[in-house]
Amino acid sequence: MADTWNDADAGVLRLPSGRLVRGRGLRHPLPEGPVPTFAVHLLGRPAPPVAWEARWLRWPDFRLPADREEARRLLGEAWARAATERVEVACGGGVGRTGTALACLAVLDGVPADEAVAYVRARYHRRAVETPWQRRYVRGFRGFPG
Repeated sequence: MADTWNDADAGVLRLPSGRLVRGRGLRHPLPEGPVPTFAVHLLGRPAPPVAWEARWLRWPDFRLPADREEARRLLGEAWARAATERVEVACGGGVGRTGTALACLAVLDGVPADEAVAYVRARYHRRAVETPWQRRYVRGFRGFPG
């Protein structure tokens, strides 16, 4: 994991496997230090361009991803790449959608779906996963098919 985050950096979540993923609000300034090598932007409209590789997942504020299969694919890619890269998941404020996506990454990493919201709230942000439907989405999120 030579090119990943430092787990002491702001917004960095350590998953049980040791993978590190940074959550962030795009309305806030970019934190000091290294930039992501890969990002998933969770927004209702396309994100402004960044200097690193990024994917946009249409996900309106306080809602759920518009395309759940695309969400599973992109979050799976983020989880896989976090083993060796600096992966960032970001929405506007960095709490609701970002927290929901981080909880889904925790599920992919082996955290039981019914414990993933608590896991992220304890380690990332106490208000992560803001709405009842986002919490339900995480509880129903399944790992990789098959």
